[in-house]
Amino acid sequence: MSDDGRTGDSPTNDGQRFDRLPATADDREVEGRATREEVLDWWDQRFAIPPESFEEYTFWEKGKGKIWILRGDVASPIRIEALGMKFLRTRQEHWKPTTNAVQRFGREASENVVELTREQARRFVSGEDQELDWDGDWGYLVAAHELAGELEPLGVGLFVHGELKSPVPKGRQRDL
Repeated sequence: MSDDGRTGDSPTNDGQRFDRLPATADDREVEGRATREEVLDWWDQRFAIPPESFEEYTFWEKGKGKIWILRGDVASPIRIEALGMKFLRTRQEHWKPTTNAVQRFGREASENVVELTREQARRFVSGEDQELDWDGDWGYLVAAHELAGELEPLGVGLFVHGELKSPVPKGRQRDL
């Protein structure tokens, strides 16, 4: 593979470097790579977070489908260990937002937000799955709880078959 991530004539994904997401599908050079437009559409369709919320941010892929977000811009490609914040997993059947992304941008969500009671929130942040009466969409949700009079996102939850699964990473789980 050449230094620019090409194998023969085709650009490829390089897990050791960050590449800026192309703006649109017409700009895509690496097969399967998400575009900025697709990422913004996904957040808008799934959580009704308007694309304008991300105007000051750039999106990057490192590894297969690991999308990072950076406030601002740097040259592309760039070989560093980390850049901004892990944001989204793509290149799988269902895209998955990270806990950090939901905690940072979930306040702007107006769809697929499940408001948890105090006890439900306690169980969620401790990593417990729980039955939930939710009449919204299945899939990834913003799990939120009211704190100091404001609805605050706790993290990303997965709702399937009447159960809210808590994918809160072990190192971030809390026993409250």
